[in-house]
Amino acid sequence: MNQDLICILGPTASGKTRYAVAMALQTGGEIISADSRQVYRGMDIGTGKDLSEYEKEGVKVPYHLIDIVEPGTKYNIFEYQRDFFKAYQYIHSRGRQPLLCGGSGLYIEAATMGYALYEVPPNPELRERLERLPLEELADMLKGYKTLHNRTDTDSKKRVIRALEIAIYESENPSNVRELPKIKTRFIGIDVSREERIRRIDKRLDERLEEGLVEEVRRLLDSGIHPDDLIYYGLEYKFVTLYILGRLSYPEMRNQLATAIHQFAKRQMTWFRGMERRGVKIEWIKI
Repeated sequence: MNQDLICILGPTASGKTRYAVAMALQTGGEIISADSRQVYRGMDIGTGKDLSEYEKEGVKVPYHLIDIVEPGTKYNIFEYQRDFFKAYQYIHSRGRQPLLCGGSGLYIEAATMGYALYEVPPNPELRERLERLPLEELADMLKGYKTLHNRTDTDSKKRVIRALEIAIYESENPSNVRELPKIKTRFIGIDVSREERIRRIDKRLDERLEEGLVEEVRRLLDSGIHPDDLIYYGLEYKFVTLYILGRLSYPEMRNQLATAIHQFAKRQMTWFRGMERRGVKIEWIKI
């Protein structure tokens, strides 16, 4: 295996972590998470950290970029790219094999493709002006700066304002960019049929609800995190927060959340197929 990095990717509930752990044990490797929400402390059940899976037969596989920031903050792709390279270089410096594991296609590409990203500071004055505009108008403004491949950019006012803040900054500061090398990567995709994926997602969701997903979200709210900040994270945190606030009944929350996760998994696969169209070779395997 002549590569600097092994990347295990696939849709949610496909079994990526178990496969990555098995490969890490084989190669003497360490796992770097490519998940946009597992970076947050205390957001465990909803993000599916499954930290127990990183231990097999008494051997613990080291992992990185999990539980590194406080919930309620807005960890972004620029920060992830920076932190990925720190972890990647640290693993390599000790003669270990880095394995990137996750389902966030944007994070995976930012880590492996040498994306040139901008460090965009907050702009309170711009945010205040944009906050006065309706969501639909903000979404139309964003379309003027970029093609909207990712629907989550416009599913809340906070998200679209941040996306506009980044787009406007990039247009005004074309030279303030960080160049990083492209990493020689072997991509392994976990192939799951649509029917099996749906079954696994539904089963896992019900297990998470039984394990205390609602209680986890309630604890986060009780700790002082604003409901809008949890809704910003989407999926489990969005719908369970709406349930706790009384805006959805329990059956509505469960069913709408299941639908949203199925749609999310479909978007993940669309992203991975797009990577292939852009020339990335992914070895698809069934486990």
